[in-house]
Amino acid sequence: MPRIAAGSSLDRAIDLLVGLSGYCRPLTLTQLCRDTGLPKSTAHRLLGVLCARGLAKRASTGYLLGDLLTAMTSERIPGSRALVLPFLLDLYETTRQTVNVAVSSGLEVVYVERLYGHNRVSSPSDDHDRAPLHCTAAGKVLLAYDDDLRKALFEHGSLPRMTRRTLSGHGALDRELSLVRRHGLAYGQEEYAPGLTCVAAPVFGPGGGITMAVAVAGPTSSMLLGRIGISVRGAAQAISTAMAAAA
Repeated sequence: MPRIAAGSSLDRAIDLLVGLSGYCRPLTLTQLCRDTGLPKSTAHRLLGVLCARGLAKRASTGYLLGDLLTAMTSERIPGSRALVLPFLLDLYETTRQTVNVAVSSGLEVVYVERLYGHNRVSSPSDDHDRAPLHCTAAGKVLLAYDDDLRKALFEHGSLPRMTRRTLSGHGALDRELSLVRRHGLAYGQEEYAPGLTCVAAPVFGPGGGITMAVAVAGPTSSMLLGRIGISVRGAAQAISTAMAAAA
């Protein structure tokens, strides 16, 4: 397995990791070279080493921080877990359903915090806390408010159909994302797993950009979407306000 040489090569590899850490979407080799000032041949060689060591990884047509590096990061929720968690607990007490916090990683949604409800529905994300962006409420929120992420997903190609209700067409998904931006809420109604419905809302950082999605998921039969939607949106707005005040 290749090793990074000491001195300037190590410095350049660190520059690449710092460049990747500033984004939650894949960065192309060209973008990384622009941000770091490295020649393409050097950046490509070092990225190969970083990927081999799990510190970076290929995603679509670009690169992300690797799973090894993200696993070593103690703070998974953007901002402060101590700041966010009380609002999540309040949301759980109000809804009594599973509460999720999600961010994007490549073309997937990653659940970085979960408070499970008693009557939760099993889903394919239970084992690895990841799911496709296009068929989950949290993923739709992240797509709706991140133009680059949305463009990357649509350029990637076809959208896999997880259930018969999955929106697999780019046009249909884009129309739904417009509704998400209009109403500040996204819904996933048995699009990822049968019997599972979720509602999500965006959390914005002090700079105005989306940082994460807050979602509530539960059995379709017991999800009162109107009432739960109000609670989810209220919690997301309260977290956004608290993050701005703490900045």
